[in-house]
Formats: sequence, C-alpha cells, structure tokens
Amino acid sequence: MARITLAQATESAARALRQAGASDAMARSTARALVLAEAQGLASHGLGRVPQYATHLRNGRADGQAVAVLERRKASALLVDARQGLAFPACDLALREALAMAAETGVCFAGVRNSHHCGVLVDHLRVVAEAGMVGLGFANSPAAMPAAGGRHPIFGTNPVAAVFPRRSADALMIDLSLSEVARGKLMVAAKAGARIPTGWALDSAGQPTTDPQAGLQGSMLPIGAASSPKGAMLALVVELLVTALIGAQFGFEASSFFVDAGNPPRIGQAFIVIDPGALAGKDLYFDRMECLIAEMLSDDGVRLAGARRLALERLAHSEGLEIPDALLAQIDALAQGVVL
Repeated sequence: MARITLAQATESAARALRQAGASDAMARSTARALVLAEAQGLASHGLGRVPQYATHLRNGRADGQAVAVLERRKASALLVDARQGLAFPACDLALREALAMAAETGVCFAGVRNSHHCGVLVDHLRVVAEAGMVGLGFANSPAAMPAAGGRHPIFGTNPVAAVFPRRSADALMIDLSLSEVARGKLMVAAKAGARIPTGWALDSAGQPTTDPQAGLQGSMLPIGAASSPKGAMLALVVELLVTALIGAQFGFEASSFFVDAGNPPRIGQAFIVIDPGALAGKDLYFDRMECLIAEMLSDDGVRLAGARRLALERLAHSEGLEIPDALLAQIDALAQGVVL
C-alpha cells in the first residue's frame, strides 16, 4: 500500500482523466469527487473508478469535452443536460442553480439527464447543507435488479440520499442504494478475488451466487428481497423520478458501467432542495433536529448518519490516503497517457 495526500491523489486522478479526453473542468470536478469518496472509506466509489471512467471516455461512452447546460427552468423546477459527459460538472451546475432557486421560492426540483455515473450521491448534497437547507437526491443506473417477482434486471441499484443540516454540528448524511449492497462492492470483491455473501446477488440464470463476477453478470437483489417486494417498489419510484420526469434513459436501456464497450448510459439524477425558512422557520427546524438527535443518542451504540465517513475523511486530511500499489500504478500510467 502507498500513502499519498489528498492533493496528490486529486492531481493524479485529474491528469489521468485529462489524458483520456476529459476537459480540465470535468477532470477536476470528477477527481475531487472520487478522492472525497476514497477519503470516506468508500473504495467502491473512489479512485478505483478512474480506470473505468478513463476507458469510458476513450470508448465514447462519455464525452470528455461536453459542457453541461441549463436546458429549462420554471418557478421551482429546472433541467440540466449533461450532454453525455461525466456526471459531476452537470450535478454541480444543477445544485448551484437549485440553491439559488430555493432561496427565492423555498423549494426546487432539479433534474439532470443524459448523464453518467454520479459517484457518492450524498456528497453532491453537501453544498445544500452548507447553505442551511435540506437536500434529497435520487439516481438511476444501468439495470442491475429485477422488478418485484421478476428475474431479469430492469432497475439500477438506484440510490437515495439526504442531508439535514444542524445548527452547530455536522449535518446528518444519509446515502443508501436500494440493492442489498452497492454494486461497486461486487466490483471490489471481484478485483480482490474474494467471495460475496449469499443474498447479495443472483447469477445470469437467476440463482443465488457467492461469486462476485457471476453477480456482476447477473443481477443484484433489492433490499429486503427475501421477505418483501418493498425494495423493488422503491427502486421503481426512483426509476420514474429520474427518467419519466426528466427524459433520462431507463436502466435497462443503458449498458453496464462494468463493461468497456457499450452505449453512453444517458441516465438521470434528481435533487430536491428545501429551505426550512420557507416552512416552520430555521430556528424551529434546528430546535426540532436537536430534540430528535438527543433522543436518538440517549441509547448507547447509536451512530449518527454520516458520522463514520466524516471521521475517516478528517483522518485522511491529516494522514493521507492508503492506496493499493497496483491501483496507484494504474492511475500513474493513465496520467502518462498509457492506454491500459
């Protein structure tokens, strides 16, 4: 394992993405997001994505020179077109505009279409919490889960995220995929040659598997799939929010992120920004937040949402990141223009 600073990791990742065809703005926005994920201990959404994104840029699955545009806006709604670029600059634009709109109207729904993998969904919402507002996020992804009662993949793992700011403490940061685990965990296990627990995935024949590669070629199981269709129903809600409303592709229309060749995914993300001042008022909002958190913490063992990842992030800022030597060598090679 190699230890590097966050600044070094960001610069290396950005160089690798620029060499693969990303504009400087796209490369830097994406690199910052991947390093932030790595710092939080989320390796499945961290620097391990650099080779994948670089390949997608080179193979035309993402347009590195795309510039996201604000396509449409009304009083409390807006639509951003990512133009088939990497998702991060488009999400940045959507949230900048949504914050300004919510400050005026109290709420904003912001959609992003023609997009790509958006990384750690809740991290996009940090700017919302910093502005003292509540944020919700939704995204779809290439098909990985069946509909309730079905066998073939239709929905993505379709994450849901939320941030709730606090008066003088870290915001609550909630982020979950609607599969039993994030699909990136199978990618990490496959690279490590490890097995996965039963109940995470099915193989291409619809049978339970402990082989992560078979799971990547098959389908993920929705949360609670063993006893309830609730996870699949929630995935359906998210799928419609980020496709039918904003014109993005369904998950089953997008090639897997885990293959080099395929179509531009053109999937969607959606964000809702709410100003507490437009409702009960910010003072009452913060008071009620602290009342609930005090009640939660009255039980030993309760951990606030986001606390662990923020603690790891602070540690990474002071001590740097530990990166597998093979991955660091890959990124360095890509930064030198080597095609892997």
